[in-house]
Amino acid sequence: MPKITVEKPSAEKLKSLGVTSWPIWTKEVSEFPWSYSSQEIAYILEGEVTVIEKGGESVSFGAGDLVTFPTGLSCTWQVKKALRKHYHFD
Repeated sequence: MPKITVEKPSAEKLKSLGVTSWPIWTKEVSEFPWSYSSQEIAYILEGEVTVIEKGGESVSFGAGDLVTFPTGLSCTWQVKKALRKHYHFD
């Protein structure tokens, strides 16, 4: 199964993806299960999150990260600092 990828994108990459036109989602400090029926790309504006995949692997990310969540992923989100992100589903 494809993995969550985290990168520090260049300004050019963000512009080419059109990130600033994507909707914004916010979430308070919390923990919740989530599954992806399609791929999501998210650019983290604020916050700190750890996502634990169903198999037990965890991935952490925060402000300035571009994160890709693969289709079919089942996981638990742990929002450690209030989250604000741009997001796009393929």
